[in-house]
Order: sequence, then C-alpha cells, then structure tokens
Amino acid sequence: MLTLDKVYHANYALKEAIRQTDLIYSPVLSKESGCELYLKTENLQVTGSFKVRGAYYKISQLNDEEKSRGVIACSAGNHAQGVALASKKFGIKSIICMPDGAPLSKVEATKSYGAEVVLVPGVYDDAHNRAEELKAEKGYTFIHPFDDEDVIAGQGTIGLEIAEQLKDADAVIVPVGGGGLISGVAFAIKSLNPKIRVYGVQAAGAPSMLNSLEHKKIETLPFVSTVADGIAVKEPGHLTFDLCSRYVDGIVSVTDDQVSAAILALIEKQKMIAEGAGAVALAAALFNKLPDVAGKKVVCLISGGNIDVTILSRVINRGLLMSGRQCSLTLELMDKPGQLVGVSEIIAQCGGNVTAVLHERTNEGTAINGCYLKLQIETKDFAHIKLIKDSLTKSGFKVLK
Repeated sequence: MLTLDKVYHANYALKEAIRQTDLIYSPVLSKESGCELYLKTENLQVTGSFKVRGAYYKISQLNDEEKSRGVIACSAGNHAQGVALASKKFGIKSIICMPDGAPLSKVEATKSYGAEVVLVPGVYDDAHNRAEELKAEKGYTFIHPFDDEDVIAGQGTIGLEIAEQLKDADAVIVPVGGGGLISGVAFAIKSLNPKIRVYGVQAAGAPSMLNSLEHKKIETLPFVSTVADGIAVKEPGHLTFDLCSRYVDGIVSVTDDQVSAAILALIEKQKMIAEGAGAVALAAALFNKLPDVAGKKVVCLISGGNIDVTILSRVINRGLLMSGRQCSLTLELMDKPGQLVGVSEIIAQCGGNVTAVLHERTNEGTAINGCYLKLQIETKDFAHIKLIKDSLTKSGFKVLK
C-alpha cells in the first residue's frame, strides 16, 4: 500500500541519483495564462525527464535474486532512459522494448546507458505486450513505467519538492499518460496539504485516463495519435486509476496545436526546451482549460525535455501558426502586371514579412485571365493577420483564406 513514509523513503534513496529541480516563477507566462505561474523543471532532470525517479527507486528496492535475472521495461523513451541509467548504476542487465516510432534521440540515449533496445512495431501498448512476452520467456524482472507502488512513490518525490518550494501553492497541473506521475504527485501533495488542487492534462489524441475517470471504469482506446509521445497510452493502470479517482481534482485535454504553441512559448519566452508530453500542463494553463485557477498560484510540471530535433522544427512551425506568428494567405487576382507588387507593398506597409510565394494560373471553370497567389507570411499575432487581410480587401484584392 502506498504511504507517505514510502514517498519519503524514495526521496532519501534518490538523493544520490537525481537532482532536486528548480521551481521557476515566470512573469511573462503568468501574464499570458492569467495566473501566477511557476514551472517545475523536470525537463532539466538527470536523463531529461522525471521518469528516472520512479525507475531508480524501483530498481533500488529489488532483491539480489530479482537483480540477478536482469530487468526488462517498456517505454516510449523516458522511462527507458531511467531504467537504463539505474541498471547501469546497480550493475544489472537491462532490456527495453520501445515502439518503433519512438524519437531517435530517446532510442540512442537509452542505448548510451548500456541497455539493449528492442524496437516493436506500433505504440507504447504494443511495446508493453512484447516486454511481457520476453519476461515470460527469459525470466526478466519487469519494471512497469507507471502501475507500480515503488515507481509511483519515486514520482511522488516531485510532490514533496513542490510542497517545500511553494508552500502556499493553490494548484498543480500535471501531465498524464498511464497515470504514474500524477498518482505520486497528487498522493504526496494531498497527504501534506489537502487544500492544494491537483489537475491532470492529457493529449486530445490519447485521453485514456480522462475517459476512464469520466465513465468510472478503466477503458482502452482503440488507437492513440499525438505529438506528445511520452503520454500516448491506450489504457491507464489499475493502481493509477484508483489513486487518480481518489486524489486528482480533474483531468482536461489539449490539442497538438495547443501543445506546439506551449513548446514555442517555453522556447521563446522562457529559453527552455520541453517535449510534447512535457508541455501539456503549460498548454492547459495558456489556453484556459482550467478557469478556476485564474489569479491563483499555479505550478505547471514540465515533465521532460527529450524532444527529437527533427520533430522540434515541425512543432515550432505548428506553434507559430497556432499563436498567429505565421499565416498562409490565398488571393484571387487578375493575371496582369503590377498585381504582385501591389500585394507586396500592402503587406510591407502593414509590417508583414513574406517568406514564400506560389503563383498559379486558374483552373477549369474559373476566369481565363485569373490567377491565384499563395503567400506564407511572418506576422506578430492574430490581430496583425486581420490587419493585413483587411488592408488587402480594402485595396480591392480578393482574399480567399
């Protein structure tokens, strides 16, 4: 049974392996979110994620016989690195099953800690099934990424730190996949101060815990699809479902576009890198998913920073579109000299910067002397986009979208 004593014991055991991450007040993001916003920077943790806490504590509690058999785990990437690091520390063989779509950076980082990586076609749940098969075949000791009391206790040490770092916090917002992180954090915080509210955030493309809590029974999603690969879980754990039912005040979801905007906001305004799963808590705050925290002292848990650089560029572009920093315009023009110059002058006068131009003749069924002009423009915000569109329309140009 999970107890506060176990969480404190985990905190003691982890002192040699992890760092106590900073809790940073963000004036800029506070202004944008409408609350007094603090960032719990687990993206700056050893291995770049909170997962090392639960993995290390679990492995530290194994007996000699369990260690001698070697350990096996399944992970989208962050738990993998935590298990690999802890196994290396204790001199244990480790095998990690990862979905074949896991970011290359996470796969390589896991290998760098000495683990053997088995790539499995599909998503996290498919990797979990393969890990269970190998466990049965080879007799490995299984290290579950979230549905385990020791793992949850390890993640709960974040709750102890938050309670100490911001004693008068009103709410804590936590990413949710299988539920191990929020179970530990909520249990620790509510045990110390029941008045602090704890909210979870899932990706709209993987709302397994959200649906399960709403329907009061564990449900399995047919598929998951989200940029937040670290929380792309089809089915929550039985232990985590029970703990969330008792200690979590509510769970909301955010879209991939909102997650991308939150990643961009962290990069640009906080000089901080977060992966998709790591940014969902901030996305919930920025897009007012929890209106009852307005004006309150709120902690957003930035759970990880292990984002693949090839994905990062795409996420930034999505974030630019979502925040009005970039837009695409399509205009219908008469195909005659001076049209492109006229459009360019108006956009320049409004302060926009054209980064791409595509000129197309019209198709069958449209005017013979017509053409389409498609533009990619760097802008300041949505009000700036409206100004450009209105100025073009006022000058007689037909803006289609």
